[in-house]
This record gives sequence, structure tokens and C-alpha cells, in this order.
Amino acid sequence: MPLDAICLQGVVAELTPQVVGSRIEKIQQPARDQVVLSLRGGKRLLLCAGGGQPRLHLTETLRDNPAQPPMFCMLLRKYLGSGIIQSLEQTPLERVVTLTVSAADELGERSTFRLILETVSRRANLVLADKDGRIIDCLRRIDFEMNPDRQVLPGLFYRLPAPPDKLSPFTVEQDAFQRMALSAGDTLADTWLVNTFNALPPLTARELVFRACGSVDAPVSQTTGLWDSFSAWTESVKDKRFTPVMLKRSGVPSDYTYEPICQYGAAMETEVYDSFSHLLDDFFEKREQAERAKQRGQDLLKTAATSASRIRRKLAAQEKELLDCRDRDKWRVYGELITANLYRMERGMSRLTTQNYYDPDCADVDIPLDVRLSPQENAAKYFKKYTKAKTAEKYLTEQMEKGHAELMYLESVQQELALAESEQDFNDIRAELADGGYLRRGGNGKKAAFQRPSKPREFRSSAGLRILVGRNNRQNDRLTAKDAEKWDLWLHTQKIHGSHVILCTGGIEPDEQSLLEAASLAAYFSQAQDSTKVPVDYTPVKFVKKPAGARPGMVVYTTYNTLLADPDAALVKKLAVK
Repeated sequence: MPLDAICLQGVVAELTPQVVGSRIEKIQQPARDQVVLSLRGGKRLLLCAGGGQPRLHLTETLRDNPAQPPMFCMLLRKYLGSGIIQSLEQTPLERVVTLTVSAADELGERSTFRLILETVSRRANLVLADKDGRIIDCLRRIDFEMNPDRQVLPGLFYRLPAPPDKLSPFTVEQDAFQRMALSAGDTLADTWLVNTFNALPPLTARELVFRACGSVDAPVSQTTGLWDSFSAWTESVKDKRFTPVMLKRSGVPSDYTYEPICQYGAAMETEVYDSFSHLLDDFFEKREQAERAKQRGQDLLKTAATSASRIRRKLAAQEKELLDCRDRDKWRVYGELITANLYRMERGMSRLTTQNYYDPDCADVDIPLDVRLSPQENAAKYFKKYTKAKTAEKYLTEQMEKGHAELMYLESVQQELALAESEQDFNDIRAELADGGYLRRGGNGKKAAFQRPSKPREFRSSAGLRILVGRNNRQNDRLTAKDAEKWDLWLHTQKIHGSHVILCTGGIEPDEQSLLEAASLAAYFSQAQDSTKVPVDYTPVKFVKKPAGARPGMVVYTTYNTLLADPDAALVKKLAVK
């Protein structure tokens, strides 16, 4: 759900004592809609104006920054660099937060600037204004054609978005509430609440109805305890009794809110967090990762998907051809039978009916003939067709093996792109695809300038053993064939695309906990990330070989064991080496 006004109120209340008075040491813009303020003390404040996920909170997620800072980032550095946050305020019942910063102006004198975050979905924006409220610039410029009623442009004075034509839930009296409820009649109670009161999202409205009558679909006329649940909710908000809660379906984050939710029963798992920042960081982490992959690796995803689709179509056609080839013995039999019956035949015959002595029952068979050919030529035609089918079967089998190997490789590339985190990850995959002939090299066709190879993901087990996880196919090859020692353990999901994982043992038998943690990492960095009980094979590195001519990341291994592991995002964070 979007960050509603009440949830935003809880976030602001939590952030205020943590960021007010802090100095801004660094300003970064890792994505078009994201700005990160690095504060003294190691805190990082994220302001996101993305259409589907506008929000602000402290973040622990390290985001990769572009080589060239965007213009809006440079502007923020100019006006807010080394500034001190004086206040963090939310416009009452609105999804607008203002960060007031004291910093040096263009003349070197202390001045006040306002960084305004609008978290309204699809209209989210980040605006920089001076002390008088005049807009210096904004993330999204809104002109008259886009919105005749409210323009957001440099030089104009900032105006708040028009408030919705609804009542405040915190000023309505019981009598007025009950009169309006009585007039609503058989309207669904949750719909009536959302349409009548401001800052009341559908999730909260359904929860209030559920608390009142035990159902979310009850009409207003049958919800006698609605005022009691409504007033209890308003009092808890006034008292700032917020509880960061994440809702999960089958272990996957589905929604979040600021109070316990009971309406889903056992269908939804509830996880309580110690802070809104931690909650929002966890909730949006995977979504952000997927969005980064979509934005930065769009061309790579398209290339891999297009190539994979082409190969699947080719394999389907080859499979059909192969089925036809498997009937080749029929052509040989036809040729033999024609040869055996030459004495009965003459030119111009369209069909030969004869006893099939290759059939155990010696049943009659009709053999089509080309009237333009002699009997000997018809026999030769069938023998040629048989020979061609026999040769084609061998060729098709070889080509299909290569096709399946290439398809597996492209699917592994798609998995790499889904797990890519940094700009370097995408560059490595781009270079890999270019080397494989799937992408044209940029510029004049020459190889790109030398880039230092990226390092694999590094973790430490609970027992202190080093665990390395490859980021892409070429790194998997390097990790397994060059960097790992022969006595280290190699782990990989069984028959599932994923990263190569190396458990560095130092030549000693690893403890069971370290092995289980390494297997969990192998399951997490694979296509089975959202599954449970994932089979993971493990074996000493010395038993892992790369066949000659195999594509990047492709290996064979023998003498292995298998265990079942559950992917665990919390474990990944816990064991990661910063």
C-alpha cells in the first residue's frame, strides 16, 4: 500500500529526534526518484519520490550511484551541502513532509532552505524551495498543460496540493458520525469510511469494520459498533501509539501498516518491527532491486529474453523434424520392397501393393510411387530419403544439445540480472553478453577500456568461515576454477540456475552450521529464492570440472552430497561482510 498520511505521521515522529540537528555530509541520487542524505553519525536518510513507492526513512541498504551525478543532485549539493537539519514536519493529514535545512547561500551567508517531499502516488515529487517558499527546482516539473490548477516550476511560489473534499476523522463528534452513518444505509461500511473521512486508507477502514462486527463486508446499517472502533482508532493516533507491522503471505511481504491487523486471520502472517525505517527498508528492498534491474538492465533483459525465445522456437521446430526422422526405417523398407518387386512393376505406376515381408504378419502395404520415375528411380528415391533422415537425426541431436545448453546459459543470465545490485554487476553481464556475440560492442567495435573485475559477494558463517558467492557466470568460473582451493566446498542448487558458492574450509572439515548457512546462501542466490526446502548439492572443489568449450558458468561435478536448505533474507544480511 502507499504510505498513507497516518503512517507517514508515525514515520515523521520516529525520524524527528534522529535527524533534527544533524549535519548533511553527503548528498547522492542513486536513482532518478531517490535522494540519499548522508548525515553525521553514519545515518542515511532516504527520500523517494517514485510513483509506486514514495516514502522517507533511514536506510541501511547501500545503493550504487551513477558515475555522473544527475543535475538535481548537483543542485541539492550546491544549496544543502554541509547544511544542518532544523526541523522535519508533516502537513496535517497530508502526505507532504518538509525538511528545513540551514545552509550557506550563494553569497556564503547562512540561509534557510526547504526540501519538500510529496508522497502522493503517481504525483510524487521532491521540491527544493528557499526561505520564502519560492521554488528553486524540483524533481518533476509540472506546467499548465499537465495541471492547470497547480504548477510546480522554478521561480513560482510553492503551494500545497489541494486537500481532498473529505472530513477530518479527528474532529467529528459521535452524534454527527452516527447521523452520517444512518443516512449511508446499506452502503458497505469500509467504502463509506474511505469516501467520508480523510487519511483513512482501505486497509484501515476494513480493519475498523472488522473490529466492529467481525466482518469486512458488512453494510453500515449492520455495523452497530463502528463508532467504538472508529473512536478507539482516532485516540490511538492522537496518542501516537504506532506499531510498525509487515504483513506477509506465504513468507513474502504483501503490505505494511502502523498497527496490528486482524482481518486476514491465518491467511496472512504478521511481523512486528522495532522501527518504521527497518520495516520500510525490508519491505522495499526486493522491489527496488527488481526496479533497478528493470531500469539499468532493460536492454540486457530484452536481449537475453529475445535470444531465449528464438532458441525455444528453434528447438520446437527441431523436435518436430526429429520425430519425422525417427520414421526413417519406413523409407528403407519401401526401397527394399520396390527392389524386390521390380519384375512386377513398370514406369507410370502410381502405387505398389505388395506383401511386407518385414512385418511379422506379412500384411499388405501400399507404397506411393512417382509416376514420372522408373521403378529403379523410385527405389533410389526412398533409399536417399532414408539416408538423409539418418544423417539429419544425428545432426539434429547434436544441434538440440547445443540449443538446450545455450538456453540454460541464457536463463542463467536472466537470473544474474534479477540478482544484480550495482552498476558494475550490469557492466560485467553486458561484457559477458558482448563476448558471447549477443550484443554489439559500443563505439568503433573495439573492446571497452579495462575494468577491474568485480569481487564476489562475501559472507562469514557463524563459526567464522569465509563464504564467497559469484555475481555472474564469468565470476562463477573464476571463483570455482581459480580462486577456490581444491579442498574448499563448492555448493550449487540442484538442477536450478543459481550462483556458485564456495565455503572456504582451510583444509579442515567444516562444522554443520557453516555448511547449512552456505547452502541457505546458495538457495537464496538462485531461481528458487522464494521457495522452501531447496535441494543444494555440495562437493569439494576438486570434483568440479568445466567441460571444454562450455559456456560461462557451466560445470559438471561428481561425488556430491545433497541437503535441503531454505533461502533466508535475514541470514543474508546477518552474515554479509560490509
